[in-house]
Amino acid sequence: MGTQTFFHHREEEQKEERQQKLQMTSVTRKKRFKTSEEEETFSLSELSIAAALALASETPQNYKIRREAAILELEQRGQKRVWFGNEMEKLEEKVIKNCRLLRVRADRKALRRKAIEKAHREKEYIALRSGRAPMFWIPLRVHAVWERMEVTLTCTVLASPLPQVTWYKNGVPIDLHLAPAGKYRIKNKFGMLTLHISRCSIEDSAEYSVVIENQYGKAYSFATVLVRKYYGKESGFDSEIYRRSLIAQEADFAFSLKPLFSREKEPFTLSCYFTSDLLEHQRNVTWLRDGELLQNSECQELKYQDQEASLTVPCAYKEDEGFYTIRVPSLDGCKEQTTYVFVRDAAAESAGAPGSPLNVKCHDINKDCLILSWVAPSDNGGSSILGYFIERCTAGSEDWVPCNEKPVKTCRYPILGLAEGQAYQFRVKAVNKAGISHPSKTSDPVITYDPSKGKRVTVIPYDEGKVIEIFKDDLEGHIKIPLPPTNVRASEVREDYVALTWDEPDPRGREPLQYYVEKSLVGSNSWQMVNLDMPVNSPRFALFDLIKGKPYSFRVRSVNKYGISEPSLPSEPITAGAKLASLPPPSQVLAFRDTKTSVVLQWDKLKDSLEPLGYYIYCRETGTEEWQTVNNKPVTCNEFTVPGLKPGKEYVFCVKSVGEAGLSESSPETDPIVVRPAIAHPSAPRGFVLLSCGKATMTIGWKPPKRKGGTKILGYFLDQHDVSEQDWHEVNIQPIPQRVYTVSNLEEDHLYEFRACAMNMAGVGEVSEPSDLFKCEEWTMPEPGPPYDVKFTEVRDSSLMLHWQAPLYVGAGPVTGYYVDMCEEGTEDWKQINKQSTATTHMKVSDLDTGKCFIFRVRALNKAGIGPPSLPSDPVVAKSKSGTNEIELGVDEEGFIYMVFEAPEKNDSSEFIWLKDYEGPPDANRVQREEKGNKSKLILKDPSEKDLGIYSVEVTDVDDDISASCTLTQEDLDKLLKRSHEIRNPLIKLVSGWNVDVLEKGEVRLWLEVEKLSPNAELHLIFNEKEITSTPTHKINFVKGKGLVELIIQNFCDDDKGVYTAQLQDGKAKNQFTLVLLDESFAKVAKEADAKQREWKKKQGPYFVENLKWKVNENCEVLLTCKATNLRKDTSFQWFFNKKARTGGAFDPQSGIGTLHIKKITKADEGQYKAVVSDDRGEDYTQLDLTKGTFEELLKELCKISALSATPLKIQPTDEGIKIYTDVKYYTDYMKTTWFHNEKRLEIRDRLKAGSTMNQIWLHILNPTDTDKGKYILELFDGNDSHKLSTDLSGQAFEDALAEHRRLKEAAIAEKCRARVVQGLPDVATIMEDKTLCLTCCISGDPYPEITWFKNEKMITFKDRYRMDVKGTVVTVTIEKVCNEDTGKYTIYVKNKYGSETGHVTISVYKHGEIPVGIEEKEVPSETIIRKPE
Repeated sequence: MGTQTFFHHREEEQKEERQQKLQMTSVTRKKRFKTSEEEETFSLSELSIAAALALASETPQNYKIRREAAILELEQRGQKRVWFGNEMEKLEEKVIKNCRLLRVRADRKALRRKAIEKAHREKEYIALRSGRAPMFWIPLRVHAVWERMEVTLTCTVLASPLPQVTWYKNGVPIDLHLAPAGKYRIKNKFGMLTLHISRCSIEDSAEYSVVIENQYGKAYSFATVLVRKYYGKESGFDSEIYRRSLIAQEADFAFSLKPLFSREKEPFTLSCYFTSDLLEHQRNVTWLRDGELLQNSECQELKYQDQEASLTVPCAYKEDEGFYTIRVPSLDGCKEQTTYVFVRDAAAESAGAPGSPLNVKCHDINKDCLILSWVAPSDNGGSSILGYFIERCTAGSEDWVPCNEKPVKTCRYPILGLAEGQAYQFRVKAVNKAGISHPSKTSDPVITYDPSKGKRVTVIPYDEGKVIEIFKDDLEGHIKIPLPPTNVRASEVREDYVALTWDEPDPRGREPLQYYVEKSLVGSNSWQMVNLDMPVNSPRFALFDLIKGKPYSFRVRSVNKYGISEPSLPSEPITAGAKLASLPPPSQVLAFRDTKTSVVLQWDKLKDSLEPLGYYIYCRETGTEEWQTVNNKPVTCNEFTVPGLKPGKEYVFCVKSVGEAGLSESSPETDPIVVRPAIAHPSAPRGFVLLSCGKATMTIGWKPPKRKGGTKILGYFLDQHDVSEQDWHEVNIQPIPQRVYTVSNLEEDHLYEFRACAMNMAGVGEVSEPSDLFKCEEWTMPEPGPPYDVKFTEVRDSSLMLHWQAPLYVGAGPVTGYYVDMCEEGTEDWKQINKQSTATTHMKVSDLDTGKCFIFRVRALNKAGIGPPSLPSDPVVAKSKSGTNEIELGVDEEGFIYMVFEAPEKNDSSEFIWLKDYEGPPDANRVQREEKGNKSKLILKDPSEKDLGIYSVEVTDVDDDISASCTLTQEDLDKLLKRSHEIRNPLIKLVSGWNVDVLEKGEVRLWLEVEKLSPNAELHLIFNEKEITSTPTHKINFVKGKGLVELIIQNFCDDDKGVYTAQLQDGKAKNQFTLVLLDESFAKVAKEADAKQREWKKKQGPYFVENLKWKVNENCEVLLTCKATNLRKDTSFQWFFNKKARTGGAFDPQSGIGTLHIKKITKADEGQYKAVVSDDRGEDYTQLDLTKGTFEELLKELCKISALSATPLKIQPTDEGIKIYTDVKYYTDYMKTTWFHNEKRLEIRDRLKAGSTMNQIWLHILNPTDTDKGKYILELFDGNDSHKLSTDLSGQAFEDALAEHRRLKEAAIAEKCRARVVQGLPDVATIMEDKTLCLTCCISGDPYPEITWFKNEKMITFKDRYRMDVKGTVVTVTIEKVCNEDTGKYTIYVKNKYGSETGHVTISVYKHGEIPVGIEEKEVPSETIIRKPE
């Protein structure tokens, strides 16, 4: 026991020691040594003294005393601490000594630092007192105030010298002179700056800033002022509205959704635009159709991009018609807009066919049958719908199979014979007597299944999500022969069918069941099985072709592989064939005005709990018989807005109910209604302006409401408010008819604001926003006041008419003119558009940019200067509005000249205001006004030059501008007067004027045609001022029914020369027509008549029916043919050439065809050809002039055929070289030939000779070398086209030809007798006018060659000035008195039987006194072309 106590005490002692050591260690570690400043608090004077002592070099005595006292104090503190252990006491002593030294050093440094800081502050203070840059001692702060409260922005500044102060609003300097009177007050007193804003409005919400600046610098401070409207309980800093003001402004709808009209099978896009990009919380845009949410799919695409949300349907069906709604989330909930999309029927394949059905749906789906329903189309094509055809296909295929043979009369039908587990789709077509409609939209795919299968399965869950399925059928394996079904009944009884349903037997057994249905007429004991060949798998069955009006009973048997059950109990008697009654039409159909293009319809829903599928609406324009469908998908509501109507037109409407039996009869028609906007309260007036001001009066003007409410504005009520008072006061009790009013009994120098409201037949409209503050002080300025009521009319694509009222305050003198300024909307860039002032209060503004929006203002001018501008006009877009009408100029049936203007969009109270030259209404003594419906007519009573000018018309009391003008010019007036005269003095209308025909026998027929005349019409035919009557030689025919007048003259001679006039009269209408047959006109007719007479007489004997003509055949032979008729055996036929008889022609008396065959035509064949046929009855001839142009055309054709007959180029070695040639059927000099070597045109020179024969064209290469290798091309030009032939003379072909040439050369050296041009012709020769030119050359050849000269490729005929002398081998051509016409290329052509050759020289003739430059006469051997002998 004692031992335990000892150990216990020992453990406690050790524990206390450990705690004491731990405490000592903690205290030692946490101790921090402080300076004297930190332990004691010194006064400022003591700190100053300490700083001074620290800076002094000598240490004062009291400083040492104080330091010793501090050290002693520290020693005392150290002695008070109690520590355990000698080691700790020694350690503490050392620590205290070290702390003492550290304390001394820290005190010295702290005193020195404070002294330096104080001295630095004193220096800064002295510097700041002399001058400083501006600074904000107290900056601006943010303010939030309610609308119409006051707010004062205050700040305090320091600056030396005093700074310059500038206030800004949103970065724009605040100018007290431009701001409304009393809006701002600015003060600067004793360094305090204030900006006072009175009667804050929403527009005053902005960032306000102030800038202060002096020579030392500038400073800037800003604050935001938020002006809020009062929203009742929703206002305040904790409200949703305040929270919204702290974030970015939400996007809103930029425009209202408009109704959209599309057509079946065509795409459409419905677009909605926003004012800005949608914020993050607004991005979940949703679209709905008839309240059903739409998703992105193949049928529709939803998209948002660039502030536009769109819904696109790539292929529209009538099921896509309906009310479309777009919803955009917002902090208040959601924003939405709704419109209606119309889907018209596609064009019918056959005229009069009905529209397609719609909304095809499947119901009561079983293993092998289902019920199909649809909605009847709105358009029956003009005749009753006889029924519907149904088609089906397996999903994914296009193999459509008909489901019914006879048309189904109701919109519901059972489909039998389907396969279990198969996916099907269906479509329906409507049929009437005109044809079959387009198929409906395909139904959604459906899969046939057993709907009762789920009831026969028991699901037992186990082991965390696993299940065991127990089929009731598996537990009924003891059932072999099935039990009979129960509860046989009719689910649907229609005119075409009866649908039966029954309950399966219970228990039904394990084996699959099928059913047989039996029927029996009530009262008979015989049962007939109706589906022996096709047992049904589902407890559903439809029976067709039952006798109408007879009652039937039905029973069903079950069957499986073991056998057939007993029959079920018979059903209750069911009478088939009862026709499904159509729904009655709706009643009380009323039409109300809505907008200028729409009407609102309302009707009563069907009573007696009848629920239609919807309603179809129809409309018809008054005066027409055809009804137009409005909607193609039934609407379920009883109110509908019909859009897309013509403004100002009158319509009637009716409605039909839609049910399973089809459409009902039409409801009673509505009363006719004119499409015009509904009458509503007007909107608020706007644009208040001070027009004049006295000491106690102010004249106020304002703009009319933007929306007048569809009727005339009856007047305005004006209120005034003195800023110094709390309440508003009425200015007038009775409405003010005009928009200018003088307010009296005001206080001078007080600030007033005004507001107004408009009144029409519907009542008093909205109160306007208060005007700007106007100060009541008398105007004494010399300049005129502002014009007012600036408006525009006749807005077109690039022009408009601007109107304004003269200022009420004229200043120091009368107003002498006006200046008009213009700027684009959204800018302040005002531009003066008239350089010279206009004296009138209207001006036409032209050359505007189409589609841009403009604003106008007007300034008045007097002798003192230009006054302030008017209030800016409303923005106007320079673009003609669709459907804009113009004034029509015309003449009515009575001959009166009129101007008419139609305004379909006018209201009942609207008036037509006509002006002349924009100055005032037309003179009532000169015009008569008539108005009927939407038209206004201005009739000129006595048209004259006084009526010339500009006529304008404007329609009042409408929201949009309806105006037009036209200019009646002198030219227009003359045309209208002429037309008026024609109407009042009718003329017989001319169809065809006088015509002159020469008949076959030479008779002359003069005739004219007018409009059809009555039997009482009269004709007087005047010849040379004497009336003539019908005679055998001058027969007159007058066919009144055709308006034909004709005169037939048997023997036209000089006695018939003169003037013929036909005077016609038919009642009041009359006219006369003159024909002049004199001089040339008479001679022409007489010549033709004589020729026709001779021609006729000629045809009494043989004559030509086909004149002489030429033809070139494929063998290049020329055939001249003609044909005669009326021949006899003794008729002779003869050919002539150049008036000489020619033999060789042929004539066939049977066919009458004469032929002259020229095998090889030459220049000698050029001339006149004539064929003569004659006998004792007479003679006839035909001529063909084969000279000049005709002969040239023949040669062209000959050359063309010859060129086409050319053979490929051939290579033939000769004794002189290598010859390249082609064979043609016939070659003439008219055909131009050109040779090319390696694509370069060959120049004919000594070693290259080109020539031709009658059947060959060749190129002879003399003494060939390697440079002659290459490709050779012959170009044949027939006068119109070029033909090319080519060959390759290179390689082995060249070697072979060269070897053969060398062999032949030796054998042909002796051949020297060909014709050639030896020498003498230079290349170029120049000669002065009037000189004699001699061209001499030598020729050779045996026999002597024929010589032909050509000038510019045309043969020269030697006569007059041209002479050729031949002396032996010397040929000389002399041209006397040369002239400029002799300039050209001269060619000598020599030819004998061995060949031909040409020589060329170019002659240039210059005038007297001219010196030919750069031309030297040289005698150069001429180029020659050697031709092969013919």
